[in-house]
Amino acid sequence: MSGSTQQETVEHVPVVIVGGGPTGITVATLLAQYGVETLVLDRWSQVYPQPRAVHLDDEVYRILGRLGVAQEFAGIARPARGLQLIDRDMTVLARFRRDTTVTRNGYPAANMFDQPQLEEVLRTNLTRYRQAQLRGDTEVVDVLTTGSPLRLHVRSRATGQDSVISADFVLGCDGANSIVRTAIGAEMRSMGFDQRWLVVDIATDADLQQWEGVHQLCDEHRAGTYMRIGPDRYRWEFRLLDHESVDDYATVTELRPLIAPWMRGVDEASLRLIRTAEYTFRAQLADRWRRGNTFLLGDAAHLTPPFIGQGMGAGLRDAMNLAWKIAGVHHRDLAPSVLDSYETERRPHARHMISLALNVGRAMTSGGRIGAAARSALLPYLHVVPGLRAKVVDSRTPSLHSSSMVRRSLRPGGIAGQLCPNSRLGNGIRLDEHLGPCFGVITSAALSAAQQETITFRGACAVYAAPGSDLDRWLRRRHLAGAVVRPDGTVMIAGRNLDTICRAVPLFRRDRQHAHP
Repeated sequence: MSGSTQQETVEHVPVVIVGGGPTGITVATLLAQYGVETLVLDRWSQVYPQPRAVHLDDEVYRILGRLGVAQEFAGIARPARGLQLIDRDMTVLARFRRDTTVTRNGYPAANMFDQPQLEEVLRTNLTRYRQAQLRGDTEVVDVLTTGSPLRLHVRSRATGQDSVISADFVLGCDGANSIVRTAIGAEMRSMGFDQRWLVVDIATDADLQQWEGVHQLCDEHRAGTYMRIGPDRYRWEFRLLDHESVDDYATVTELRPLIAPWMRGVDEASLRLIRTAEYTFRAQLADRWRRGNTFLLGDAAHLTPPFIGQGMGAGLRDAMNLAWKIAGVHHRDLAPSVLDSYETERRPHARHMISLALNVGRAMTSGGRIGAAARSALLPYLHVVPGLRAKVVDSRTPSLHSSSMVRRSLRPGGIAGQLCPNSRLGNGIRLDEHLGPCFGVITSAALSAAQQETITFRGACAVYAAPGSDLDRWLRRRHLAGAVVRPDGTVMIAGRNLDTICRAVPLFRRDRQHAHP
């Protein structure tokens, strides 16, 4: 920082997080659980009041469980019953029902919610940890990513006063216009999608009498989406035509031609317009996610169209992947090289999910009249395609790529890189709660005294999969003796030799990793 002097007072925090949205608060909470002091800097003093994300899946729900807010989230969430594809006449072309009971991850597969409510829950939960601090009304002016420690030039938006903060790690959770991304010399690369959409949020006590799932409007003229996100909250998204803007839809009356198909028999006076907004849905991926100990997470690293509801969830996945690695390096249990695995694992996964969203969006909305005719002809028969219905409603995402922390085998059916099932154990609690923020060794065979000693010394927890249990079947179907599960629930390595499995557990001491609120 060219303006600094030897006399300036520099505040030092081990980890500084730029951006106090869901991703930033999540990674701060996880680091605090490991006893790592963190400071979150956000330019706003309060949660942004308008809803943006409205969906998360059962894999991301597990992250909320790890944060300790699963019960609170259940109180504000609404399980979604699946997806139906409709044409402009509201004719149902195909319907994919989803069971709203819990999945192998321990939670419903699809969940609708109001983002400001979730953010309030996350911020309230963060206050339980003395290791974490959230500082609002603070603008990050510059980030110096060379040298050690790292340095941030910040400015109070309330007083205009400048100050300098140093850190061992800087995490850029500062969104699409990330200053941290600029600081590390990264650029967003387009994946060939750029569309303007109108987003509408309405509240009403009236019953719209619609099917309780996501409605995808397959219309070559006006693609759209409808979903119920709460007891009295509804969301519509419509692609804007070239000559239109959000200003054309500022009132319920102006919106009526768009939302009328879902409003038959509903009095316009009963509708309360929460907001209309214009968003440009983009598919972009940063060309690099890291420089030294400065990292990008969330929208700073990737932007995805909303067609599969994975935008916010991708940021929480980033946080879950990176937090335990930083904690291990901070506590000197793990070598700094473990941090290389973050981008190696997360970037291909994010690319896959963005590509999936693009393919879904194009399949539902592109092709003009020919595409519309093809959809009308083919979609009603999708249910007879073997396995397709199950694939559409399956919320499982791809395995992580191989890295120093994911040792995938060449044998077909390997489970390294996948999430371990969050099964109930014999005591009634689920695996995630039992393991907490530590490594686990799951085995269907009895451990020797030496194997148990190795696991205990390394700070891991052994879990015996009782015969006939879900975990036992999970291992035996693949002819495996055991698996090492990472703190983020991902299988690090699995195999038939228990000695090899036990020796693969990294040193990650439980006694100094887990900090209680």
